[in-house]
Amino acid sequence: MKRMNKIGILMLIVFAMSCSASKNQNQVKMNPENKKITSVIVAFSKAGDVNNAKELSNYLDDNYRVVMNRLFGSKSVSVMSKAEYVEKIETKVFGGDKRVVTVEQIIMNGTTAVAKVVFKGEKATFHSLMTLLKDASGRWLLVSDTPTVA
Repeated sequence: MKRMNKIGILMLIVFAMSCSASKNQNQVKMNPENKKITSVIVAFSKAGDVNNAKELSNYLDDNYRVVMNRLFGSKSVSVMSKAEYVEKIETKVFGGDKRVVTVEQIIMNGTTAVAKVVFKGEKATFHSLMTLLKDASGRWLLVSDTPTVA
């Protein structure tokens, strides 16, 4: 009987651990750099949600580009510069939607990172691959966004 209780307890522990592991598979491991990257992405999104172009610019490298591959029914690739993007936020062509941001994955490569992000809003849901660069002062800045509309 004692052996049966030990086996039952062991099985319960293994079950609990496997449930915990499967729950965390879709979450980004939050080391200090991933926290910084996630903070930049969330702050960028919030600034866009309220059409605060000045604040949004703080999170963009001067070389920032949005690369839209056949987005919104287009049959071609369209590239938008930082200046164009910020203007569209400022004039409310883009932005103005309350979005939930989910950073699904971050891949680090030295001072460069790529994040797979979902921006779920009332107007639309975007799945983006975002590239960030770490500058000489240690700040992460967005340098490109390649969105798709879900």
